[in-house]
Amino acid sequence: MTSVLYQQIQQLYDKSSGLWEQIWGEHMHHGYYGPNGTLKKERRQAQIDLIEEFLNWGRASVNPELNPEFNSKSNGFPQILDVGCGIGGSTLYLAEKFMAEATGITLSPVQANRARERAIAAGLQQQVNFQVADALQMPLADHSFDLVWSMESGEHMPNKIQFLQECYRVLKPGGLFLMATWCHRPVGEAEGQLTDAERQHLAEIYRVYALPYVISLPEYDAIARKTGFKLIQTADWSTAVAPFWNVVIDSTFQLESLLGLLLSGWTTVEAALSLGLMSRGYQAGLIRFGLLRGIKSARL
Repeated sequence: MTSVLYQQIQQLYDKSSGLWEQIWGEHMHHGYYGPNGTLKKERRQAQIDLIEEFLNWGRASVNPELNPEFNSKSNGFPQILDVGCGIGGSTLYLAEKFMAEATGITLSPVQANRARERAIAAGLQQQVNFQVADALQMPLADHSFDLVWSMESGEHMPNKIQFLQECYRVLKPGGLFLMATWCHRPVGEAEGQLTDAERQHLAEIYRVYALPYVISLPEYDAIARKTGFKLIQTADWSTAVAPFWNVVIDSTFQLESLLGLLLSGWTTVEAALSLGLMSRGYQAGLIRFGLLRGIKSARL
């Protein structure tokens, strides 16, 4: 089952990444529209703002003097891993921002090749490398990275526990893990379980976007604690990013985008036609944009 899923993910991004870059640029993730989701922004700027806001949130209250678990100098990150790197948008941005060495991994050979091309164009080829690799079995050494960054890749992982364990394994003692991922609403006695209609809605999203399943943010919190992360913090930024999907819908059905869709094949066309699934999911409170921060203990 995992091999079939990985093939579906690879094919989805092999076929759609070129069109996405043409229309939206190098950052293959949500945009940030202010805490209340009301700020009007140019779409690519909103995506860069999400990176910066996510970084600021992730490093907030992580003072090396007050929190000895966090040991990166001046909150810098000499060694960075981008899990689910796409065509290298975040990888290159972070490498340049922190003057760091960065590694990006993806299941898509098309994405990895394009990321390498973009690194050369940016003059960062000596600082970064991109690999086709499975995030559940990363071909990377233990204790290698000061920052492990996962921007909207957790939803693709068929085993969330193993995913967080792998991120913990390759993180240096005292290093920082930052994850932003699609979730569903919390469930439990107070919130109630998912309804049949909600499960059907999620199933359609899974099918179209090659996802095995998503979980709630409290479930991620519990996994992170069991894995061993310290100073864990979570946040729900659904309101801040939800406008992204309506912007994508508007841009998708412009003439230039439509021509690109027709050339990208049915998988990409179906994903475009299904954008409303995400927009309606946010509106209903079913889909959530979850953030998680954790530190690997400096005392192993």
